Amino acid sequence: MTSPHLLLRRAVTLFLLTFIAAFQVLAQTPGEQRTVRVTLLQLNDVYQISAVDKGTRGGLSRVATLRKQVMETSPNTLFLLAGDTIAPSVASNIFKGQQMITVWNMIGLDLAVLGNHEFDFGPEILRARIKESKFKWLATNVIDKKTGKPFADTPAYVIREFNGAKIGFFGLLTPDTAQFSSVGPDITFLDPCETARKVVPELKAQGVHVVVAITHLAMREDKRVARCAPIDVIIGGHEHDMLESLAGRTPIFKWGADARDLGRIDLNIKLPGGELESIDWTSIPVTSNVEEEPQSAAVIADYEKKVSADVDKPIGSTKVALDARAPESRSRETNLGSYIADAYRKALGADVALFNGGSIRAGKIFQPGPLSKRDVMAILPYENPIVKIEISGATLRAALEHGVSRSAEEGEPGRFPQVSGLRFVFDARLPAGKRVTSIEVNGKPLDDKKIYTLATNTFLVEKGGDGYTMFAGSKYLVDPENGPVEPVVVMNAISAAKEIAPQVDGRIKRVDQ
Repeated sequence: MTSPHLLLRRAVTLFLLTFIAAFQVLAQTPGEQRTVRVTLLQLNDVYQISAVDKGTRGGLSRVATLRKQVMETSPNTLFLLAGDTIAPSVASNIFKGQQMITVWNMIGLDLAVLGNHEFDFGPEILRARIKESKFKWLATNVIDKKTGKPFADTPAYVIREFNGAKIGFFGLLTPDTAQFSSVGPDITFLDPCETARKVVPELKAQGVHVVVAITHLAMREDKRVARCAPIDVIIGGHEHDMLESLAGRTPIFKWGADARDLGRIDLNIKLPGGELESIDWTSIPVTSNVEEEPQSAAVIADYEKKVSADVDKPIGSTKVALDARAPESRSRETNLGSYIADAYRKALGADVALFNGGSIRAGKIFQPGPLSKRDVMAILPYENPIVKIEISGATLRAALEHGVSRSAEEGEPGRFPQVSGLRFVFDARLPAGKRVTSIEVNGKPLDDKKIYTLATNTFLVEKGGDGYTMFAGSKYLVDPENGPVEPVVVMNAISAAKEIAPQVDGRIKRVDQ
């Protein structure tokens, strides 16, 4: 028989538990006014797991450290990637992007939108990478024609809840991907604006307080999407510069490339109504002052060793010596300069190609025999994207004049043009700006008024590198976000040919020597 004292203790305990439960319910009553802070950490267009800029910026093991530091003070944190990571890079050419997924998994990525370069190795490789991912990919407007659903069974959207605040995420990829990447015949892209119009009401119907679009679009398209539907924040990618904009009431954020800076966006959500009370944001520089998180640093170091082992394997061979010396590349036609320019022109289907001889950095002659990826990386170490632009004949003439404008000087600078698809004659004894005496494009005299397509590197177009400012404002046919990187173009050309034997063919004739 149970004693009265035991029964009393049980009754008191039950009363206390009931009281505590009721208090907790009352403490979270719908009418209570409170603000929930949710932190979004953002990166976009990250192609390297290791640090860049000679080790001074970026590096995903440093990002891992910063993420942990943020979560200590803001536990309601989500880590987002606004597309482009599986390619292009030398390492991805080896591992098909697997190294990126491994490290993203380790450092706690939560959500990512597909970028155009995710399709560089084709849809089946991308499906494999998605299956390996511990985080969620979004591709709301990327549709598998066979199923009518988002590509690779990715969700149309994701809803996350923090202390009663519900945030809905969906993803948009530029339809231009179909033109510039290897998407295959079974994928179609819905209009981003129409997709936003459809998805946002669905999210609102499920009680979502804040709508976030993770996009891989050009800024003009991000602004268009912001006008199409009531989106609270756009986490954007595709451009490689740090950009902030406001379209109506919608802020748009992009944080450069290769994790040089980590974006932090704090959403302050007022409950119970779910009003987005305010948004705070800042850029966190990822520098060498940030300690590397040990576990991810070890995995990254292991991948770097594997890259080193792989890049020494032959990808083809040369029957002739390849001249990669700086004085020659910066003053006259060389067989290697012509081969590189030919590879750029063919890869992008351009009328002509031109690049600065100073971008050839190996400083040696490669003797006949095997060629490795390391050899190509030594020749072209910068991994600048190759772009295709429209220019007038007059602009092409100005570029050639600029390229030879200092050809009579000692220690000639890197602006000297190595070319493809054209032939020109110049005399360095003539005044700068009037040295080019003859230009032919594909066997016909240059027409100053005609529009030509040019393949070149972003160093010249985007940065006006080596003084090539005449390309500024040119219309892109293949832009930096869609163009292949320099060494990969040449590696692919050598691998396809198996054996090369480029010759100096007189496409550049210097009459003062």
